[in-house]
Amino acid sequence: MILKNAQLVNENFDLIQADLETEGENISRIGPGLSGGEEVDCAGCTLVPGFVDIHIHGCVGGDTCDASREKLEKMAGYLITKGVTSFCPTTMTVSHEEICAALQNVKDCMERPVAGARVVGVNMEGPFISAKKKGAQMEEYVRNPDWRAFREYYEGCGGIIKLVDIAPECPGGEEFVRNASQLCTVSIAHTESDFDQAKLAFSWGITHATHMYNAMSGLAHRNPGVVGAIFDTEGVRAELICDGFHIHPAVLRHTFRALGEDRTVVVSDAMRSAGEPDGVSELGGQKVYVKNGQARLEDGTIAGSTTNLHQELKNLLSFGIPFRQAVKSVSLNPAREIREDARLGSLAPGKLADVVVLDGDCNIKMVIQGGKIVVGK
Repeated sequence: MILKNAQLVNENFDLIQADLETEGENISRIGPGLSGGEEVDCAGCTLVPGFVDIHIHGCVGGDTCDASREKLEKMAGYLITKGVTSFCPTTMTVSHEEICAALQNVKDCMERPVAGARVVGVNMEGPFISAKKKGAQMEEYVRNPDWRAFREYYEGCGGIIKLVDIAPECPGGEEFVRNASQLCTVSIAHTESDFDQAKLAFSWGITHATHMYNAMSGLAHRNPGVVGAIFDTEGVRAELICDGFHIHPAVLRHTFRALGEDRTVVVSDAMRSAGEPDGVSELGGQKVYVKNGQARLEDGTIAGSTTNLHQELKNLLSFGIPFRQAVKSVSLNPAREIREDARLGSLAPGKLADVVVLDGDCNIKMVIQGGKIVVGK
């Protein structure tokens, strides 16, 4: 199949006029005037890499911690319509038994793939966080960082955990980070750390920050906090929820400029109400109230989001974020964080043919996953 007459984002994220050819599941050639085989006219459109959501709890009524193949397939089916071709189902701070069941269910959905967005591993948000910064996580299941317990989770599910959260100031933090970072990406999250504690934890091996600004100390001129430590450490990338609610657009503009195009990672952090009407829902065993698309616990605590990466991409462009950085932040940057960038995240020969075809208004006209048209004509 050859996608013709479009502009595309090449592997360096430059916009060029070129055709893209697929062979089997992969991209075979990119260049002008390609011919041969089935041709698909994409005139007036832009080809971008398939989106990669590495932090999503749920959508359309399903949640990762339901440990249900049917629910995970429903999630995957919804996400593909939003241009998300790969994702990491994300667990919450729930019981040991629920975490184990969720991990095994995701493992099954990787070994026997579900229809829709590709399941590429697990993001483990909790239980190794600070109870005082728990946000919408359940305090009764919060525990100190425990490297041996994490290793049991990791080995028990066959190594599918791609990212794990930790409050590094808690007892056991250093041992956890130094060891777990050899297996997957370790993220600072739901933490009481100050600037110095965060900088120390980054030296241990933390390279990621979960939903920057949320559930961590902010940036002040004499107390730079975790946010200041992230800005100050080149080797740390940051998740950003770009619904315009979790972070003000002006702050997003500053953050995207300050971090640069290789350190911004857009995530949805969506919960089961994403893709559904406002109303009463649930997250991690707690009742959630969704009004005007904003999800909160009864006490007003923000409880995840109801957005998706395609909507966030459109938001970012409307906020004034450069197209190049916005696209990179929903594709290659998240793929790098889960160590999957050799096959995902950019349009290059040899990589999986995961392509989103956008019209002039950034609406999705078509989604190609693994060389097959799965959304659109």
